[in-house]
Amino acid sequence: MEVAEKGGVALLSGGRERRFLPWLLGGLYLAVYGPTLAWLWHRWTLSIWYNGHGILITLVVAWLVREELRRFEGRPRDANPWGFLLLVPALALHMLDTGIHSQLLSAFSLVLGLPGLSLLLLGTERTRAIIFPLLVLFLTLPIPLVFTESIHLFLRHIATVASAWILPHVGIPVFASGTLLETPNGSLMVADACSGFSTLYATVTVAVLTAYATRSRWRRVAVLLVAVPLAIVVNVARVVVLAVLVDRFGLDVLHTSAHELSGMATFAVALPLIFWLGYEPRKQEAGS
Repeated sequence: MEVAEKGGVALLSGGRERRFLPWLLGGLYLAVYGPTLAWLWHRWTLSIWYNGHGILITLVVAWLVREELRRFEGRPRDANPWGFLLLVPALALHMLDTGIHSQLLSAFSLVLGLPGLSLLLLGTERTRAIIFPLLVLFLTLPIPLVFTESIHLFLRHIATVASAWILPHVGIPVFASGTLLETPNGSLMVADACSGFSTLYATVTVAVLTAYATRSRWRRVAVLLVAVPLAIVVNVARVVVLAVLVDRFGLDVLHTSAHELSGMATFAVALPLIFWLGYEPRKQEAGS
């Protein structure tokens, strides 16, 4: 390490300074968005009905980025100033949100600025390798109800109609009215929380990442095509199970852990199935 004296201050020169700079700027970026990250964490952990997949997807994206960057170990970084074209507008949106306090606009700018920051700190080649995982982080952001209300209603009707068709086959007479399922011993309203939208959002996001990670073209197509119907099917199964429980034990069962556990079960079934469908075992090397 060489030390140069300038104005009585010792300055580090060489590779160590270059390695330290990305960590410094990255830390500053996280500090600027600290309140936004806290808000995202609150939304991700609020309930299984609200973007519960955000934590999982963020961890998967971090792992994918690390794996992609490993291929460039030992290569010099070619900092690209075009990163300011993304970073400056992103910071401007963040400043705007400090006035309107939507938090969502700031969260959007947080993700928008990451490719720009990557261009500045990691260079063009590395950014090209990690750009897709970074963009997938947009799918961890909460979607305002104004944009999803019609989807919620559509999914609620699907769950109601499908459940009303299945329940008589398991010995439970049912009358469906709108999004209400009436059984002899109680009624079940298929509300927004039971629409399956959170499961759908999570399943589609996982399918996108799984398709990115697999090399097989047919597996990519399969996971993308299966994601939506799979999410709908597992949610219908959940509504049927809840309707059976209401018919057998009454409405009080909806105030127990069975209600939330059934929601967790939809993730526990759908997401591993997507991973399994996209899983591609590595071929053994010759002679191993």
